Amino acid sequence: MNISLPDTLKAYVDEQVIQRGFGTHSEYVRELIRKDQDRSRLRNLLLEGASSAPAGPADAAYFDTLRDRVRRRPVTK
Repeated sequence: MNISLPDTLKAYVDEQVIQRGFGTHSEYVRELIRKDQDRSRLRNLLLEGASSAPAGPADAAYFDTLRDRVRRRPVTK
């Protein structure tokens, strides 16, 4: 895949690659795509949650249980 960029955008990408420690322009673009995928997944989850019926009150006990579930969840990358 080849991507054509105007000089101003190419200069910006060059700068980001250097400043953020990417080895190549492709690494930088892959990172941008991964972040966009994450945003898209989050947006879909938020829309799904907003369209669902409430499960119950969001009181202190609810948040305590939620924190416990998150802490026990394995970290994935």
